[in-house]
Amino acid sequence: MLPKLLLLNQRLVMWLLVLTILLIPLALNFYIKVATSKYRYKNPEEVPAKPIAIVFGAGVWEDGTPTPMLADRVQGAVNLYNIGSIKKILMTGDNSTPDYNEVKAMEEYAINHGVSVEDITLDYAGFSTYESCYRAKEIFGITQAVLVTQNYHLPRAVYTCRQLGVDALGLGTPDWGKFRNDSMRRYSIREFLAVLKALLEVHITRPKPTFLGPFEGIS
Repeated sequence: MLPKLLLLNQRLVMWLLVLTILLIPLALNFYIKVATSKYRYKNPEEVPAKPIAIVFGAGVWEDGTPTPMLADRVQGAVNLYNIGSIKKILMTGDNSTPDYNEVKAMEEYAINHGVSVEDITLDYAGFSTYESCYRAKEIFGITQAVLVTQNYHLPRAVYTCRQLGVDALGLGTPDWGKFRNDSMRRYSIREFLAVLKALLEVHITRPKPTFLGPFEGIS
C-alpha cells in the first residue's frame, strides 16, 4: 500500500510541476495585457495627443518596399499625423546591412502619404522592441509617445517602453482577420515567448542596446 501511495504522490508532484511551468508563462502574458489595457487604443480618433509616434519595423521585401504589416504600421502613424494627434514620427527598425533598410522604406511610405520629411526621424539600430524603446529614450530624448504596431505586439511594446521611462500609449493596427491565420498563429507563439524575454530584460538584466552613440534629441 505504501509504495502505491508514494508512486501516486510522485505523479501528483510531477503534474503539479508541469501545471506550474505552463501556468506561469500564461499568467505573465495575461499580466502584460492587463497592465497595459488602459494605454492601448484601436481607433486613431481616440488616442490622446502626444508629441511623437514611434513606429516599429516589420520587414521589407527584396525590392525594399514595406511588407503589408509594416505598411499598416506606418499608415497608422500617418493617420495620427493627419488628424493632429502627433507632430513627428520616429521610424525605428533594422538597417544592419546595406541591402536591408526598414526605416528608409518606412520614411518613403510616410512621405508618399503626406508626412513632411522634416517631421520624420530615423533610428537605424532598432533591432528589437527593447532596443527601440531604450534608444527612443536615451538617444532621441523621447519621454512621451504613441507606439504604432499590430494589436498582438502592442501590449509588449507599451509595457517595455513604459518600463524604460517613456510615457507610452499605443495604437493597435489590425492583425487577426486581416493576415493569414497560419502567419498570425506563428507570430502569436513568438510573441508569447517574447513577452517572457521582455520581462527578463526590463526587470532583471537591463542590457545595453547593440548600438548607443551620441544623443540626437528630437526638437
